[in-house]
Amino acid sequence: MAGLVCANYIAEKGLSVTLIEKKDYPFHRVCGEYISNETIPFLKTRGLFPEEFNPATITQFQLTSVNGRSAMLPLDLGGFGISRYTFDHFLYKKAEGKGVKFILNTEVEEVSFRKDEFVIKAGDKELSSNLVIGSFGKRSKLDLSMQRGFVQKRSPYVGVKYHIRTDHPADLISLHNFKDGYCGISKIEDNRYCLCYLTNAANLKKSNNSIPEMERNILSRNPHLENIFKNSNRLFKQPLSISQISFQQKSQVENHVILIGDAAGMITPLCGNGMSMAMHGSKIAAALIVQFIKGDITRHELENNYSKIWKKTFNARIKTGRLVQRFFGKIWMTNLFVRAMKSMPALTRWIIRKTHGDPF
Repeated sequence: MAGLVCANYIAEKGLSVTLIEKKDYPFHRVCGEYISNETIPFLKTRGLFPEEFNPATITQFQLTSVNGRSAMLPLDLGGFGISRYTFDHFLYKKAEGKGVKFILNTEVEEVSFRKDEFVIKAGDKELSSNLVIGSFGKRSKLDLSMQRGFVQKRSPYVGVKYHIRTDHPADLISLHNFKDGYCGISKIEDNRYCLCYLTNAANLKKSNNSIPEMERNILSRNPHLENIFKNSNRLFKQPLSISQISFQQKSQVENHVILIGDAAGMITPLCGNGMSMAMHGSKIAAALIVQFIKGDITRHELENNYSKIWKKTFNARIKTGRLVQRFFGKIWMTNLFVRAMKSMPALTRWIIRKTHGDPF
């Protein structure tokens, strides 16, 4: 999504863009599919707000503890819900209309930089360019080839996602804790809901590596989740899943490749702000890239300015997300959070505010 937003922005300026994608649009991704309203001014200015799909308007937040205690809070900024399947395809068609060239069903295998030019090997193609943007998500073969630090350490996190039909307030995003994990549910388009959870691989191992068994024996100990699993229609034949999700610090530039989205850095999913950050980061990168291509700044200035602005914009939220994440999935701590939401709503609002940005 970050790459699509960036491609739209750059192509809008009349510049040539080629986007390489290993799949074909549309397709599903493991994602919470909630977008903070901080993105709306940018999306509407660029003609990228998906109004025609009637995205869900989300104004309320619910938190439940591992044993089911619950608290509710209005979301000061709020957000909207739309599936990645729909939104990414919408962005793809917009970019295509602006002249972006797409190479689909093709995986980038190698990116090298020499004599101020990149060579990109993708399938049976070899391309050259004066600039490469890396928007390859949480973890990729390119992270390994670039020898990025975070890929040297195994991550215990596993993400699972469904689309469901269920009885759940349309304006509510809920975060349900269970042992060593948490599950978010919120409405998207077409009267569907996204149910997406993050857990520790140990939970899956204890359940004989069976997702249904894990949901029955671990997630459903939270009565709210038990009710959802028993009284919902699942719209996927099989859940989508992803492993090795890393929240470690990442660099924003590697071997002169400008990294955006989760490739540049990832906030913990419980903050519900990853897509907003991806779009904001794309805006920052694209504005500087346009200056570079026009010859207004050097490559060194592009890379330094991008890293500096990215860190200033996002580092505090990422740190807050990592701190809060430590306390989720634990009975006593989630009960404490629920009590705090009820007795000290201003404190909870402050924590939520620290993981979000201003409208851009």
